[in-house]
Amino acid sequence: MENIRQKIEVLRKEIEKWNYQYYVLSQPTISDFEYDRKLKELDELEAQYPEFYDPYSPTQRVGSDINKNFVQVEHEYPMLSLSNTYSEGEITDFYTRTKKSLNEDFEIVCELKYDGVSISLTYENGLLIRAITRGDGIRGDDVTANVRTINSIPLKLQGSGYPNLFEIRGEILMPWAVFNRLNEDRSEEGETLFANPRNAAAGTLKLQNPALVASRKLDSYLYYLLGENLPYEGHYENLEIARTWGFKISNAVKKCRTLDEVFAFINYWNTERKNLPVATDGIVLKINSSKQQLNLGWTSKSPRWAIAYKFQAESAETRLNSVDFQVGRTGTITPVANLEPVFLSGTIVKRASLHNEDIINTFDLHIGDICYVEKGGEIIPKITGINKESRLLIGEKIKFIKNCPACGTPLVREPNEAAYYCPNHAHCEPQIKGMIEHFVGRKAMNINAGTETIEQFYQAGLIRNIADLYEIKTEDILKLERWREKSAANFIESLKESLQVPFDRVLYALGIRFVGETVAKRLVNAFHTIEGLMSASYDQLIAVEEIGDRIANSILAYFTDESNRQLIEKLKSYGLRFTLGNEALAGRTNVLQGQTFVISGTFSIHSRDKYKELIEKNGGKNTGSISAKTNFVLAGENMGSAKLEKAQKLKIKIINEEEFLAML
Repeated sequence: MENIRQKIEVLRKEIEKWNYQYYVLSQPTISDFEYDRKLKELDELEAQYPEFYDPYSPTQRVGSDINKNFVQVEHEYPMLSLSNTYSEGEITDFYTRTKKSLNEDFEIVCELKYDGVSISLTYENGLLIRAITRGDGIRGDDVTANVRTINSIPLKLQGSGYPNLFEIRGEILMPWAVFNRLNEDRSEEGETLFANPRNAAAGTLKLQNPALVASRKLDSYLYYLLGENLPYEGHYENLEIARTWGFKISNAVKKCRTLDEVFAFINYWNTERKNLPVATDGIVLKINSSKQQLNLGWTSKSPRWAIAYKFQAESAETRLNSVDFQVGRTGTITPVANLEPVFLSGTIVKRASLHNEDIINTFDLHIGDICYVEKGGEIIPKITGINKESRLLIGEKIKFIKNCPACGTPLVREPNEAAYYCPNHAHCEPQIKGMIEHFVGRKAMNINAGTETIEQFYQAGLIRNIADLYEIKTEDILKLERWREKSAANFIESLKESLQVPFDRVLYALGIRFVGETVAKRLVNAFHTIEGLMSASYDQLIAVEEIGDRIANSILAYFTDESNRQLIEKLKSYGLRFTLGNEALAGRTNVLQGQTFVISGTFSIHSRDKYKELIEKNGGKNTGSISAKTNFVLAGENMGSAKLEKAQKLKIKIINEEEFLAML
């Protein structure tokens, strides 16, 4: 038996080596026939001797055909999206901002931006234990069973030096050759074709049958390590050692020290990417040093130490047939062009945004015009111009509407605003349904109701505002089509769970114009209760970091409306949280009450964002620039010379990390 065990182990190691050479290095050293023969031999031995079963054996990549629902798992580290840029000028701005903020030398790692499905892989003791999709960035679907079928993702790591527990992120991709073959098969079978490889990869990864996933031949590129004990301080260096552990890391990675080097990388790959076997849509720039990344920090949506440059969008010409006017959840009216269908960047485009009245007037749009259409970021189609030389038989001029297309209310356009909006938020159907959709969203109240469900509830007369959701009973739902006991119970349970959603998300869920996730958190940290926010004056509002004139006036207008105040009272009666929780309040003090801080330089104990949080949590205020009202400058290494000079001129006290922490 020991001989059999050793033979199985040798076969496994050989096949793992051949997999790595073929799928990661693209350097096969054995024929397909010989590989298949060895894999079959191993499969037969494992079947004959089940006592030697190993879930990490190469034979297990074929996947089971057992149908399983995906479980949602919270990410250890949030998977934030990157800020996008479309010009060299914006890259220069990013470089200049970084240089000013760090005030020291730094390196930028340039990588290809692969157009696939983001994935997070967790390894423990060298074994793949979990694969999670991006989801909403906070939690995603556990697709481990499907990912195990992808040959370029190691089930067991090779080499040495990897941490006991770490995470690596990347993209799951469908190569062009596989995509084209898949669409040919679907065409022959009369099935709908996939629009592009990204959609095909996303659809494949969400299949409930891992055996079918295995047949789709997905690939991967991995590009970011996270963990407590990574081998190197540099992102580039960690990627290089990850290669030796068996990960497929792109060869198109370059460490740059100047803008010229960055632009040379971009210019080369802007053309050369078209020869790659997988889809790409840009370049990602990352600051190499993890310490510098920490000091630059994050916004609520993206890291400040990385940015994505999108390649110039493909464009096409097509005829404008008509224009619709859509009403958004906050009442904003968006004109949408209906176009003669045209193939663009992998999809058929029939509609494109016209944004606002100024755009329509600038283009002097007429029905029948031949329009230049692009995909902004190669995702959202937009009209970028008109071919006026082709104007022969055109129809009437496009004019922006004066009344809401849904409820007939006269539209309003605020001074210095480009968009018109319908002020009838309480009785305009698209606004009501849009507001409810926003309210139930995953980042808001996370209630189990999608667009179709809300439409059905609305048409049945069950909802006319967000508070009505909490009046819905199981018996009400079961009277509707397609509802069963289990789905009704899931909806009711999600309503109950939403009562535990923290105050900042509840405030965001209300859908106040210009109050996004970050602003909602700022307001909650400043006022602690809904009563405090409702009674806040204009001066009190603009004193909060990131709250300017536009946001302050929007908040005041919202709470001046008696129907909104009544709505909040109703939501409070159902048990929604409108106060900062005891846990959040527990660590708060007034130690820094009335003190204004400016943060400058790089830090070693905590990140900038952490220091901002500590200042606010202890009653202080953060500002970005030094003035006579500044009380302290919290200075790290390489403080900006201009700020230092201004602080000394105004005789403002400069403190270091240790002195600041001692104040707390």
